[in-house]
Amino acid sequence: MAQQGVQLHQERFCCSICLDLLKDPVTVPCGHNYCSKCIDGYWNQDDQRGRFNCPQCRQMFTPRPVLKKNTLLADMMDVLKKTGLQDIPLDSCYAGPGDVACDFCTGRKLKAVKTCLQCLVSHYQFPAFKNHKLVTASSKLQENTCSLHDEVKKVFCRTDQQCICYLCCMEEHKGHDTISVAAERTERQKELDTSQQNIQQRIQEREKDVKVLHQEVGSINHSADRAVEDSDTIFTELISSIERKQSEVREQIRDKQKREVSRVEELRKVVEQEVTELRSRHAELEQISHTEDDIHFVNSPTSLSKISESPYPISSNIRHLRYFEDVTVAVSKMKDKLEDILKEEGTNVSGTVNRVDVLYSRLPEYRTRAEFLQYSCPITLDPNTANTELSLSKGNRKVQLSQQNKQYSYPYHPDRFSAWKQVLSREGLTGRCYCEVERSGISVYTCIAVSYKDISRTGGNVDSGFGYNDKSWSLHTSDYHSTGDCVFRHRNIVTKIPGRVSSRVGVYLDHSAGTLSFYSVSDTMTLLHRVQTTFTQPLYAGFGLNSGTAELCDLQ
Repeated sequence: MAQQGVQLHQERFCCSICLDLLKDPVTVPCGHNYCSKCIDGYWNQDDQRGRFNCPQCRQMFTPRPVLKKNTLLADMMDVLKKTGLQDIPLDSCYAGPGDVACDFCTGRKLKAVKTCLQCLVSHYQFPAFKNHKLVTASSKLQENTCSLHDEVKKVFCRTDQQCICYLCCMEEHKGHDTISVAAERTERQKELDTSQQNIQQRIQEREKDVKVLHQEVGSINHSADRAVEDSDTIFTELISSIERKQSEVREQIRDKQKREVSRVEELRKVVEQEVTELRSRHAELEQISHTEDDIHFVNSPTSLSKISESPYPISSNIRHLRYFEDVTVAVSKMKDKLEDILKEEGTNVSGTVNRVDVLYSRLPEYRTRAEFLQYSCPITLDPNTANTELSLSKGNRKVQLSQQNKQYSYPYHPDRFSAWKQVLSREGLTGRCYCEVERSGISVYTCIAVSYKDISRTGGNVDSGFGYNDKSWSLHTSDYHSTGDCVFRHRNIVTKIPGRVSSRVGVYLDHSAGTLSFYSVSDTMTLLHRVQTTFTQPLYAGFGLNSGTAELCDLQ
């Protein structure tokens, strides 16, 4: 607080010309005080000669007043200086490069704070201008003076859209639609206020959108995390089921192994006992066969010479190392079935994941060709899919009917279209893709399509024709008539498209958003047809021809 009080006293005892503490203070007749050198210098300026006024209140004095030292104020200044009051540091207040200098300062100029729009005088802070229209000092305000007439520009010429002075209204701008600068400012201020309100409203709306998007991020993350957890749980249960079945099969095999081994061991013991008995009988027979007493040999029991059949024949019942091979075959078949199910259902799961699209309804709609070209992608045609009546050229980017409709000598390939004169691209399309097709020739009839790779390739039925099934979407263009007929076809449902189609057709695909658009490309992009659906597999570009040629344009 003490520091603020000292600062207040400093301002009250400063010269309003040099803004330093008063030195040799003098008082002019109106009662204002100045440094003796400052007021003398101010009145000695060329533009002030003969005009002696107070720099603060602008009161005029005639003749030039005789200035006398204000002894009371000088004594007070001496006392204040002895108590520690120092001059105000004004280094930061002096005008430098790029600053507007005060028009009243003598010697080193201070930075002007205000500029009067009426007289274009820039000053530090003079109370005499308090009733004038003041604005923040700026060097650009010098432009407010007409360079021809040296007058303040107070008129706005609407015809030439520039500010002029009142003399310009009578000369160069005579007869023009003019209005005062203030009135023009008022009208433009209204427009500006309206624009500001619209912008502020837009800001509020977009801030709400930011909050919504922030919430969407949280919802997407939460939903994705939950889906990962749930799918992990399901797959873990599926793996556990497989592991339980694995353990069950293992136990069944081992249990069967033990039972069969036990049976074989029991049989082995019986056979070994039989072998022992046979050896004993063999020894007896051996002994009899070597006796020298003929009577004893003849009288020996006849049973010794007879051997009964074995009660347990073995060789005919043995399967020879194929005991559990059928189990392996059965498990292998189960594995194949599980893999087929996982492949089929996995495709459905992937398609479900790809159908998740939060922002489709909010995505911008492209209108200019340059916007589409950022998604251009290189596409080539696959010779292995081309019908034998089609020939490819220009690096497999151009397709046309073979000469005189003769079959082209393509080697056999299962992917080749056998009946329809069609061909597919080599590259699969996902994400956002754009391409352009140039149609040429006499009486051109072309089919421009996208298709799943698993579309049928054999036969002339609807299963393999572009647009005749649920695996393909096609735009059919014909130049047989001057109207340039054009239709869109999917599931064999035909949608007629009005208007003539240019020789160049643009195709834009946003796979994840499920949008497919066809455009007639000329000086502008004219939308022919748009599809909104869900794509579950990568798409391949396709062409069908009855006449003419179709060529993929190089957009790189």
